Amino acid sequence: MKRSPGPKPGAALSLAVALGEARMNSCPMTRQQVLDLYFMDARSKLIDIAAFLDRVDRAGGDADFRLKAFRQALAELQKAEPTRAKGVLDSLSDPTTKPIEKAPGKGAVGAWPGAEES
Repeated sequence: MKRSPGPKPGAALSLAVALGEARMNSCPMTRQQVLDLYFMDARSKLIDIAAFLDRVDRAGGDADFRLKAFRQALAELQKAEPTRAKGVLDSLSDPTTKPIEKAPGKGAVGAWPGAEES
């Protein structure tokens, strides 16, 4: 039995990108179906975020750039546009395009410290 060589390299990625673009432009589910499917998960995450912010508010000391970025990301959720996820990601990401010579640490911290702190 001869086996098929399989898809060409990058074919799966191209399909995933095409499907992602198609999903961005149309939603096959109704609003009610989306709510039925995803509401409880989103509710749980929202409660987790509220609990996190309560812990931060009760804690002593000064906040750093991460809390400012987090609050900016939360503000993105208030926008009535279907690009909230992009706005949240952008508010937490480094917008620069020029590579740095040396990483400031071993790992990611989840938010960009900004020009004044980088």
